[in-house]
Amino acid sequence: MDALESIGDPVRRRFVELLARGELPAGSLAERAAVEFGISQPAASRHLRVLRETGLVTSRVEGKQRIYSLDRDRIEAAAVWFDEVRGFWSQRLDALETELARGVRRAAAADAVAVAETTTGRGREAS
Repeated sequence: MDALESIGDPVRRRFVELLARGELPAGSLAERAAVEFGISQPAASRHLRVLRETGLVTSRVEGKQRIYSLDRDRIEAAAVWFDEVRGFWSQRLDALETELARGVRRAAAADAVAVAETTTGRGREAS
């Protein structure tokens, strides 16, 4: 599983969101997961292990606690990938927007012609 796949799960995405604000002990993350998702501490630990194994988070032991933090380099690499994909889609969506606007203008012009023909009587002659 790669880093992007690992955040496909809502619990892991939430952990990343929480860690974006600063480092947190595993217990705090597990408590939030229990409240928000109804999962157990062992399940939360498995999610944290996946994030650790994919390199999105790092951990260190401090006394009896394991403290988690985001690996900024891995997050930045993911952000770069998203920016590339967003650029790809932005160009295509801009082109689509242009084509839709052209279609709306053409439809409005056709409606204007139809109204003009109806009011001048030309539309009835063609019938």
